[in-house]
Amino acid sequence: MTYGHGRTYKKVEIIGISSAGIEDAIQQAVTRAHHTLDKLSWFEVQEVRGHIGDDGKVNEYQVVLKVAFELK
Repeated sequence: MTYGHGRTYKKVEIIGISSAGIEDAIQQAVTRAHHTLDKLSWFEVQEVRGHIGDDGKVNEYQVVLKVAFELK
């Protein structure tokens, strides 16, 4: 059987969490996914939320991402 030159991807949902900010939460999630999934290609931010501390300040950022990787 011969396959064409197209590509096929799968998307999975992951959540990055950081006290340093949204960008760091994204990077934490992408870095971990990179070590777990082969041929990681791109990401989409689905949700951004966080936790508010007793002092009224944001003390944790949570970013829900979908990451895509190419299927073999």
